[in-house]
Amino acid sequence: MGRVTAQRRVIRIREGAVSTRPDTLVAEEPLEIRLNGKPLAITMRTPGDDFALAAGFLVSEGVLGSAEELANIVYCAGATEDGANTYNVVDVRLAPGVPVPDISLERNVYTTSSCGLCGKASLDAVRTTARWPITDGPTPMRLEPALLAVLPDRLREAQRVFDRTGGLHAAALFSRDGELLDVREDVGRHNAVDKLVGRALQQGLLPLSDVLLLVSGRASFELVQKAVMAGIPVLAAVSAPSSLAVDLAAETGMTLVGFLRGSSMNVYAGEQRVALG
Repeated sequence: MGRVTAQRRVIRIREGAVSTRPDTLVAEEPLEIRLNGKPLAITMRTPGDDFALAAGFLVSEGVLGSAEELANIVYCAGATEDGANTYNVVDVRLAPGVPVPDISLERNVYTTSSCGLCGKASLDAVRTTARWPITDGPTPMRLEPALLAVLPDRLREAQRVFDRTGGLHAAALFSRDGELLDVREDVGRHNAVDKLVGRALQQGLLPLSDVLLLVSGRASFELVQKAVMAGIPVLAAVSAPSSLAVDLAAETGMTLVGFLRGSSMNVYAGEQRVALG
């Protein structure tokens, strides 16, 4: 799995017995995202799908909305003093005519594997105007609780790296019938979502108006924002949402489900898409 995992020495203590062995850990490295050659953001991520991560990040920032607006993404050579390529710096080039956002000190963004976007000037700046309204695709979406209940297990079965490390978040896209469409893992839950959305942009699938997004952790305001920016009508999480996440979901018409564990779940917004009886 290349740079996705790393080996480190560990001393194990089990019922009083002490042993030394190598342990497989999830890799965490910085990724600098540049836009048309200018530094834009740094995120701590698990290497892999870096171009998709960068593209998805720019979707959530309102910069990109279609594959046609993206010229290319490349790793930056000479990222170290000796000229070596670390594969930790990517440059996103926009297609001709696509507006370039103002990159200023006010917009200075540093993202971490725990909190996601930081450094926003105000809450209003976070509430980015979405390109698409939240809709249900060709027909109204109506999800049975029994279908939602099985999705966390399907996500867990698809987490290949988690099986080896136990240290990754995951995000997955499912069809309204419960078919697993795509899954990404990362040390940061926001990165996993960006990788999904970026891949969808590269494949010309935005807006994602006929799918639901499942995340393995909590539902933060930022994750709801990323789903809104991609046109996703349903976000489900195995853990709790925040108050701002619920507010944003309600304002945009998104369905937000939290504490999705077995047959139990809480519907915080958009209950019209869940068959409640």
